[in-house]
Amino acid sequence: MGYNTHLTVLEHSALLYSSSAAFKVPRLSTDGEAVEEWVPISYQQFLGDVEQSARYWSRTLTAHGVPPRSIVGMWLGGMTYLDALHIYGVARAGYIPQLFSLRMPNPDVVYELLERAEARALVFDPAYQSIVTNCPVPAEAALDVCAVDAKDAPLPPLWVPSHGDEIVMIYHTSGSTSGSPKLVPCTADWVNATVSKAAHVTRPHNSKRQDVTVWMGSMCHIGQTFMLMGYLQHGVCTIQPTKIAFSSEELMDMVHRCRLNRLNQFATFLAAHLRRSQNDPALLAVLKGLDELLYSGLPLAAEEEAWAYANGILLKNLFGSTECGAMLLSVGGRGSDASYLQPIEGTAYGFFPIATPDVDSETGYEDANQRLLELVILSHSGDCPHPSLRNADGHYHTGDLFLEVAPGRYVSRGRDDDWIKSENSLRCDTRAIEDNVLATCADLVATCVVVGNGRPSPTLFVEPKVPGDVDAEALKRAIVRRTRHFHARRYLHERIASPAFVVVVPGGTLPRTATKGNIRRRAVEEQFRAELDRIYSS
Repeated sequence: MGYNTHLTVLEHSALLYSSSAAFKVPRLSTDGEAVEEWVPISYQQFLGDVEQSARYWSRTLTAHGVPPRSIVGMWLGGMTYLDALHIYGVARAGYIPQLFSLRMPNPDVVYELLERAEARALVFDPAYQSIVTNCPVPAEAALDVCAVDAKDAPLPPLWVPSHGDEIVMIYHTSGSTSGSPKLVPCTADWVNATVSKAAHVTRPHNSKRQDVTVWMGSMCHIGQTFMLMGYLQHGVCTIQPTKIAFSSEELMDMVHRCRLNRLNQFATFLAAHLRRSQNDPALLAVLKGLDELLYSGLPLAAEEEAWAYANGILLKNLFGSTECGAMLLSVGGRGSDASYLQPIEGTAYGFFPIATPDVDSETGYEDANQRLLELVILSHSGDCPHPSLRNADGHYHTGDLFLEVAPGRYVSRGRDDDWIKSENSLRCDTRAIEDNVLATCADLVATCVVVGNGRPSPTLFVEPKVPGDVDAEALKRAIVRRTRHFHARRYLHERIASPAFVVVVPGGTLPRTATKGNIRRRAVEEQFRAELDRIYSS
C-alpha cells in the first residue's frame, strides 16, 4: 500500500493550491506593539521553503556524519513558520524528527531522551545556545534557513515508507513519568491513519471559499501537527498569531483582515474570549459569525459552554492525546446533541465498562456514574499507538472515562488516574509530586494534594504534620528546598519551584471522601478557587 505522510500531503497540496495562502504571519510595528500586516505565504512558497530547509539540513547533518533515516532531536518552540520549516525540512531531508518543546527546562532530560531514542544530532532554538553544552551528539542552532545559501546543496529524494512499522517521527508525552517523559514513536501506519482522521476533522464548511484558521499550539506537540496535516489537505490558510494566548482584539483583527472563519484553540484560551463576549457585543457578534470554534485539551466550564450554545456560537470539541492524536469529535451544530462526542470515522475503538453498576435493591435504580466506560484503542485501528505503549492485551487503554448518553454518543467523565492538564492542555502527574513531598518532607507534612487543572502550573496544598501554630512561610520554603531536585527534571508546566505555589492549611481542612478519607482533588479546586485565582493572577 502507499503511505501518506505530512510530506506527501504537502507535495500534493502544493500542486492543487499552489497560489493560495498556506500561512499568514505577522509583521510587527517597530515598537512590537501592533501587527502592521499579516504577510501571506503561498502553498508553492511553503513547499519551496521546506525544500530549501531540507537542502540545508541534509548538507549540515551529512557534514557531521549523520546518515539518512537517523533520528534528529529538535528542541524548538514550534510556534512560528520558521519552526515549521525546520521540522518539515529535517523530515524532507530524510531524517526522523524527535520533537521537544521549549517548556522542558533541563537539558539533561533532553540528552537522556536523545540517548534513549538513539538520536544522532540535535537541532535547537538559538535562544538555548547558552545551555546546550556538553551535548552527547552534534548540536546545531536552528537558523533562518530562508536566509542561508543552500541552493547548490542536493535535495534528497522524498522518502516514502515502504512498511507500516517504519518510524516517521517521535513525540513525547506531555507529562513526566518517573522523572522523564515517555517516547511516543509514530509509525507509518499511525501517520497514514492520522492523515485520514485529520482530513475528516478539518473538512471545509463551504467548498467554494478558502477556510482560514489559526495556529493551535506548538508544532512540537501532536495537536498543531494534526491540525496542519488536515488543513493542508483542504487548502486552508493558517494564521500564525503573535502568541498562543492571543487577545480578543487580535482575534477580531484576524477575522477582519485575514477573514478567519474557523477558530481552534485550547479550551482555556477560548474560555477567555467567551467570558469577555458576555460584556462585549462586538466580540460576541464576531464569535457568532464564525463557522466553527473548535476547542481541545480540556473541557469548557459548564457555564461558558452553556453561554456559547445559548447565544448561537458553533462549538466543536475535539478529544485527543499525544499517543493517539484526535479520537473523538463532537456532533456540533445547534441541536440538543451538539456537545456529544463520537469516534472519528475510520477508527476502531472500544468503550469498556470499568465496573459493574450497583443497583439499589429498594428503588431498582442504578447509579449512572457507575456505568463509566473506558475508551480503548483496539489493536487493529490504524491509529493504535506504537506497540511499546500498548497494554498486555495488545490494545491501548487511554484511561479516559465516558458515559454513553445515546447510541454511539458520549460525554467525558475525566480520567481514571491522578493526572491533571495545564492551561495549554499538557499533562501533569499529581501523584508523583505528592509522593515526592511525602517522602522528602515526612517530618513536616501530614498530607497534601496537588491541584491546578487548567492553570499554567500546579499548586500544592499541605496540612502540617504538627498541629497548632505553624510558621507557614518557613514550611513552604522548606518544602520547595527539599523537593527542588525532583522538580528540576520536570517540564515547566509540572514544576512547583516557588513557595508562592504552596498553600498551608490547618489539619483536617482539605475535603475528603466519606468512606476512605481520601482528599478530593476536584473539591479542593472548587473550595479554594478564589485563593487559586489570587495565586495565578500575581
